[in-house]
Amino acid sequence: MSTSSIIIIIANIVIAVILAVGLTPLFVWWERRISAFMQDRSGPNRCHIGPFRLGGIIQSIADMVKLIFKEDFVPSHIKYKFLFTISPVIVFICSFLTFAAIPFADVLVIDGKENIMQAIPTQLGIMWFLAFAGLSVYGIILGGYSSGSKYGLLGSIRASAQVISYEAAMGLSIISMLISYGSIHLTDIVNAQAGTYLEVVPMWGIFIQPLAAIIFIICAFAETNRAPFDLAEGESELVAGYHTEYSAMKFGLFQVGEYGAMSASSAIIVTLFFGGYQIPWLDTQAIQSNINYIILAIIIIIPIKVYFLTSWMKKNNKAIGSDKSREKETKILTSVFWFLAIAIALLLISFLIFGLGTNGVNIATAIIQVGTFLIKFFMMAFVYIWVRWTVLRFRYDQLQMLGWKVLIPLALLNIIITAIVVVVRGS
Repeated sequence: MSTSSIIIIIANIVIAVILAVGLTPLFVWWERRISAFMQDRSGPNRCHIGPFRLGGIIQSIADMVKLIFKEDFVPSHIKYKFLFTISPVIVFICSFLTFAAIPFADVLVIDGKENIMQAIPTQLGIMWFLAFAGLSVYGIILGGYSSGSKYGLLGSIRASAQVISYEAAMGLSIISMLISYGSIHLTDIVNAQAGTYLEVVPMWGIFIQPLAAIIFIICAFAETNRAPFDLAEGESELVAGYHTEYSAMKFGLFQVGEYGAMSASSAIIVTLFFGGYQIPWLDTQAIQSNINYIILAIIIIIPIKVYFLTSWMKKNNKAIGSDKSREKETKILTSVFWFLAIAIALLLISFLIFGLGTNGVNIATAIIQVGTFLIKFFMMAFVYIWVRWTVLRFRYDQLQMLGWKVLIPLALLNIIITAIVVVVRGS
């Protein structure tokens, strides 16, 4: 195995780890700030290290450190301590591994050797996602059962019924996508979304299979056990449900697993229905053919973005009374952002002057596609948080009705229609 292949594998694993579990403090911060914005309040913004508050993200880091060093208390009535201990680990590992088959960019060719841009270069594709997404519920079931608590047991029973309700509809919605694309490999599915209809509308999955997209997205929300489908831990009914008896880092692993599931679901939704790493109207070959123009556009866009960001900081991050730490933070961050913008612009200008070569063009294309994937990924994660703080929790019976009487019949109807269209068109 060549050095370049090893570097690419390590880079893919690092990206997957960061997106699956490393973004948890950021998502907690997002959760708090977005909910505060919707409820017309400030949210966490006072915890700081020196002059740095970073808009409140230091609070999330402080909470994470607190969980790590908190006493790991296990109630004396717990009989199955092994199951009690292993349950959060199952949820965490399954949430992380779910992300492993997500492609971040098209196949990267270095010195004639093809490298798949995903953490685990498996050909299982969407089957890998379904397998580990389904396994994570066992951690919830075992955690509630082993807690020796009625609240925990009720939470695990709800999780069992919930997974039966939405997993069937989710699998059926994916069948329609597989009939349309003719492949289970996620890179093939993304590449099939590269074209356009009438040179205007991208051939994204949401336009090809709108009903399958709606069904899958609803089921993906239920998959993550987040509001409005957080029945297994409904605070108003079950205290905290399956993790009522957990504390310290065991509780922390459940939370990281929840955000990891949200990350994986956001990534798979983007991959299946929003073109994945594909830029609208620009497939991989188009990017490589117009790489100089794209680099020039990036050189122009970066300073504009930094200007608006720093202007927003100066307007909103002002001193309060005699405390000048916020002004100091703004000055430091403004200098850092402009330094990075200028350094990136100079680096890109050097690429334009001296050229990139074949490998350089391929690497630049992969980086641009990874950036495109990340933009879509964060937009979908924002939708998850937006829905959580907007839609009320479903009742237990309502989720069953939605799954069995609405989503499954619609998914079956969609399969029949898709199969008929494919047979009639002959492709």
